Amino acid sequence: MSTIRNKVQLIGNVGNAPEVRNLENGKIVASFSIATNEFYKNSQGQKVQNTQWHNIVAWGKTAEIVEQYVGKGKEIAIEGKLTSRSYETTEGEKRYVTEVVATEILLLGNAGSKNEPGS
Repeated sequence: MSTIRNKVQLIGNVGNAPEVRNLENGKIVASFSIATNEFYKNSQGQKVQNTQWHNIVAWGKTAEIVEQYVGKGKEIAIEGKLTSRSYETTEGEKRYVTEVVATEILLLGNAGSKNEPGS
């Protein structure tokens, strides 16, 4: 059971073009967001869509795959772990961030493919 602790699996659509950075220590990191959708019927019987946004961070080889193949609108599956951190803004405000650190990415569908013309 220890292998399933802090494991996150999401399938969604990329919300923005991934931001890929090469750090001074030679590491590469990619960050982007994905949207997951849930559908249900409300008390009036109307279909309602609930969209949740998730911040994703990928390192190393996974970040290279993101840089090469992942674009805005692309449907992907992510597996990773949930992390939280905090930082202070230049104005002195404390901010909290929750992210999924991706260990595996699976490309799904064709929407927003980086290698297609016009995307």
